[in-house]
Amino acid sequence: MTVTRQPAPAIPAPTPAAARLVLATTRGRTVLDGGWWPRSWDPAAELPGLLLALTERHGRIRHIMLNIDAWDSRFHRLTVGPEVVRLGWFDTLDPAVLVATTRQDIQVDLLVVPPATPSAAAERAMATAADPANLRRGPDILAAVLR
Repeated sequence: MTVTRQPAPAIPAPTPAAARLVLATTRGRTVLDGGWWPRSWDPAAELPGLLLALTERHGRIRHIMLNIDAWDSRFHRLTVGPEVVRLGWFDTLDPAVLVATTRQDIQVDLLVVPPATPSAAAERAMATAADPANLRRGPDILAAVLR
């Protein structure tokens, strides 16, 4: 008997909402490339808008890495327009960080601001993450703005 392993089907994305995203104006030797504030922990609802915004800025995204425990569901492929993006779920990745990789192998590291964060604190956190002078990591930024 031959068993053929089929790849998991790609989840079609709903109509994406505009991402609440602040990106650094330049790429340099920063810890983070910006901050993202999703509206929920539902990756099917939140990732399409982020992918469109990142694609506009950095070109096509081929892979996204997320924390396995922070999100409400997990799947391995997401279709946004004509693109299929692979998703990786890791328990070793901090919930405050998302890593996207472009087709040119450029890594984009984003602070993930929890959805329930008050607006003023979320905006400060995203601005800090996008600041080229920032040397703090995601969890430290969130701890500072949520005091």
